[in-house]
Amino acid sequence: MRESGQPEQRWRGERLGLPEQGSGSVAPTGRRALGFLVDIVLAALVAGLFTAPELPGNWSLVSWALITVLPVAFFGFTPGMAVTRIWVARVDATPSVGLPRALLRCVLTAVLVPAVLWNLDGRSWHDRLSGTVVLCR
Repeated sequence: MRESGQPEQRWRGERLGLPEQGSGSVAPTGRRALGFLVDIVLAALVAGLFTAPELPGNWSLVSWALITVLPVAFFGFTPGMAVTRIWVARVDATPSVGLPRALLRCVLTAVLVPAVLWNLDGRSWHDRLSGTVVLCR
């Protein structure tokens, strides 16, 4: 027990009622990072199709935002998340993340700092502020 009388948290997501491992557990950092890397590379390639022979520059950010916001809003995952078998879910168990939350997550991820500051449940600031959690499939 902690000094506050609260029992120690034994795994990430326990306080949210999530399983310790397997489907529905909090996604590990490595899978999240790999999914993000896949999305960044895909965004650069898509943007490059429209800007070739020039480098895509900031058009990659536009492409990345579209690859991130729309799929998460309607399906709960980006292409990179699909590859790494993780998805975004609302903590209030509502089926769809929705456009406002997906947009907020995207903007905060672009700032990066909120995306790398995690709590004991494995949720970063952009997850907490948007009321979401990233889970394993």
